[in-house]
Amino acid sequence: MKRQSFWIASLTLALSLFGATASFAADSTQNPVAKASGDAAIQTFTLSNGMQLIIKADHRAPTAVHMVWVRVGSVDEVDGASGIAHVLEHMMFKGTKSLSPGEFSRRVAALGGRENAFTSKDYTAYFQQIPAHHLPDVMQLESERFATNNWSDEEFRKEIEVIKEERRMRTDDVPRAALHEQMSAIQFIASSYRRPIIGWMNDLDHLGPQEVRLFFKRWYTPANAAVVVVGDVDSHKVLTWAEKYYGAIPANQDLPERKPRSEPEQHGKRHLVFKAPAEQAYLMLSWKVPGFKSFDPSQDHRDALALTVLAAVLDGYSGARLDKNLTQGAQRVADAAGAANGFSGRGPQTFVLEGVPAPGKSLQELENALRSEIEKIAQDGISEAELKRVKAQWLAQSVYGRDSLFNQAREIGSYWIEGLPVDTSDRLMLAMRTISVADVQSVARKYFGDDNLTVAELQPLPIAAKTKSNLKP
Repeated sequence: MKRQSFWIASLTLALSLFGATASFAADSTQNPVAKASGDAAIQTFTLSNGMQLIIKADHRAPTAVHMVWVRVGSVDEVDGASGIAHVLEHMMFKGTKSLSPGEFSRRVAALGGRENAFTSKDYTAYFQQIPAHHLPDVMQLESERFATNNWSDEEFRKEIEVIKEERRMRTDDVPRAALHEQMSAIQFIASSYRRPIIGWMNDLDHLGPQEVRLFFKRWYTPANAAVVVVGDVDSHKVLTWAEKYYGAIPANQDLPERKPRSEPEQHGKRHLVFKAPAEQAYLMLSWKVPGFKSFDPSQDHRDALALTVLAAVLDGYSGARLDKNLTQGAQRVADAAGAANGFSGRGPQTFVLEGVPAPGKSLQELENALRSEIEKIAQDGISEAELKRVKAQWLAQSVYGRDSLFNQAREIGSYWIEGLPVDTSDRLMLAMRTISVADVQSVARKYFGDDNLTVAELQPLPIAAKTKSNLKP
């Protein structure tokens, strides 16, 4: 889920509250004569081989963030090969034609930088944060890794065991994570969002190194990738370096055809009961809702914005409705409660309510209480005061979020992955200004029936019942 969407879309909401307006980045999609106004503008170029280059200058500190985004994640996998996108992310650190395993990371550290990578359902991304004058050095390193990733079968056999242990520690031995995984598997039927990012253990057991190499060859092509640079940089120099290092990568690989995998309409409540050794019970209620796909006029797109506001009213600040009404006072029904709206992504989105029942309270009582908060808004709406408080909270989050070069780069890259404009943040701010209390009440009435609901319950077993496998560190 994308809780970051709350602050991404917030600044103009809050600015409008205080009588200000947001600025737009220049439209700079032409190569190589993109124009931009001021340091806050985002410039976009297309390199000679089709790879995208996105630059945002920020001169507040002599550092830069360099990221490579590849539009491939677990959503692009096939049954029997779940987890392969994440496995490839690991293998990208295991050598190139001229770098030995681990040498990439050692060289970045020697430059005074930090680096890592992450895989999601929608993408794989690699980043380095370095002193700005070392930007060409990491661009050369990353472009070589993208073009000539190379590792042995022995390196693969060692790393796949590391990944399997990661799965045990983060999923198999963590009851809530295991419940989330199984919930996705029953909530989605056709969508690839049903598969776990890290992969099913059986698939990892049978995954071979050549499958991973073929996956790399299929998806890691310039037309399927973007370089994002944010920091104390000169855009003309960055463009020159990018063309030199990334533009030289051959554009000789056609992307596989991506067929639509629309999720069939749900026609009834789905219910998962998951039993595992745990200290507390836990409940998730998840409804399929529309995602934000573009700025074209659409009721679904407007509803996605209103659902984001609804989630913030319920759980966007200390003392919001779920906190105040469910977790406080002598009659409290929950030890913890939360809400989140997925908002956007390449696949279907969901709105989630979750909670841990208070001592003496049942999961059914918690479900009733969570759903009653939605029903109250459906019947009575929200107040202007609540909406104003959400706007003020979003303003604070926006200020802090944009102080981080990494957050800026991650926001830009995420929107590029989803096919949204790179200045989506600014555009969303303006779009969110139009959302009213009536819009929030409307979505509360529209999307929260039983037919579109999946319920997942964690029913705790005694801790002593853990198996030998569960006791691994």
